[in-house]
Amino acid sequence: MHLPRRGALALAGAAVIALTTPLGAVAAPAADDALPDALFGSADPSYDGVWRQSVALLAQDAAGYTPAPEAVEWLLQQQCADGSFLSYRADPEGEACADVTLADSNATAMALQALAALGGHDEAVAGTVNWLTGVQNADGGWSYNPGGASDASSTAVVVSALAAAGTDPAEVVRGDASPYDALAGMQLGCTAPAAERGGFAWQPDPDSGALMVNDAATVDVVLALAGAGLLVTPTTPAEGDAPGTDTPPVALECDGGEPVAELTPQTAASAGAAYLTARLEAGDQHLVTAFPGAEEQPDFGSTARTVIALAAAGHSESAEAVLDWLREHHGGWADYATNPAAVGTLVLAAHATGAAPESFGGTDLISELSLLGPAPDGAGMATDPASSTEDSGSGSLVWVLLIGLAIGIGIGVVMSMRRKAAPAPAPARTAPAEPDQEQQQAGQEPTGPEREQPEQGRAEPEPKQEKPEPPAPEKDAPKKDEE
Repeated sequence: MHLPRRGALALAGAAVIALTTPLGAVAAPAADDALPDALFGSADPSYDGVWRQSVALLAQDAAGYTPAPEAVEWLLQQQCADGSFLSYRADPEGEACADVTLADSNATAMALQALAALGGHDEAVAGTVNWLTGVQNADGGWSYNPGGASDASSTAVVVSALAAAGTDPAEVVRGDASPYDALAGMQLGCTAPAAERGGFAWQPDPDSGALMVNDAATVDVVLALAGAGLLVTPTTPAEGDAPGTDTPPVALECDGGEPVAELTPQTAASAGAAYLTARLEAGDQHLVTAFPGAEEQPDFGSTARTVIALAAAGHSESAEAVLDWLREHHGGWADYATNPAAVGTLVLAAHATGAAPESFGGTDLISELSLLGPAPDGAGMATDPASSTEDSGSGSLVWVLLIGLAIGIGIGVVMSMRRKAAPAPAPARTAPAEPDQEQQQAGQEPTGPEREQPEQGRAEPEPKQEKPEPPAPEKDAPKKDEE
């Protein structure tokens, strides 16, 4: 019989708890017991509940599975009456959405992508589109919360969501400004250093208006300018083209301080993709991030979204090269297997290139996602969130531990029964030990917890035969805090 690692570990844990917890004691509830069962993930959802739920549902749908109805219903209940979403509402019925500045444009846009992809939620989708268009800034962009200055990532996420919901972002204008106008104002042009041209800043400097290139923002914008959200249908080679035919991105071409050609959303996306591919080639096919004073680290999230962005823009070979790096190194993404948005993004990256998420560098991403929330219809048995190449070995180890535990319990029971059944020892016929020898023996034969629970890895000393003593009355197993 095959038992998933999570099940085996739970069984082992239950056995240990049964042996070490005093009768009548009640274990403290887990920290995440208060979270809804329909919510993906056990971490604090205050800032990403709606986002991670939406990504998880989108990933399951992209992989061809039908998400659990309760998971979809949870997302729908998070929507406010005006169509917006907060980052998370612990009590949707009792928590109002009166303050529009608390709404999360990013969470709202991601929920829009998920609900539009799942289908059957036209009213909720229409309400979300209306809200997003209603809080558009005068420059055509969006901020994280309504009322703030536009930033490239928030604007790109909204543009992607509108496109995914069937709304042409070019027609969503405030005055004369469209989202593309806002994004154009955040792209580094011909006056920037050559290595940064085509990239996007997250936001202009509020004082000087200077632009500082930002890789993560560039990824989001390239995806948005390609007219896609995180759900990208993999392309197939056109008739007559060889498999893997790639359309390479075109870098921004300058004449002096001006671009040679007029920048359109398509040419701007190509220039952004050219900037990203140059960064990827310099970084062994992954993006990096660094905090002040810290060493550069792989930016797994942006790298995974880069696969989707490049695939959406038609740069399949570049996207597949990045995906290969993720296949080999995704295990280095710290705690990714407990983060539904991280696992879901990997699923969507695999889907964008036509790869199977069930076999991703030795990892079944769908099973990993099912461990973090409601499993979709048709999904296989969930396994522990570790690569499948480690699964069988770890499972065997669990069974060895369980069998050893059972044997240990059995031996303890038999020894206890034998002690109870043993007759009282006859008086010793040997000469009595000297008083100082008796004291020495007493010191060598400790009783109590130390005697009954020998230190792990050390053999229990054999009982001495020179001077048998009457059997001591049975004692309860020592409590764990007395060891």
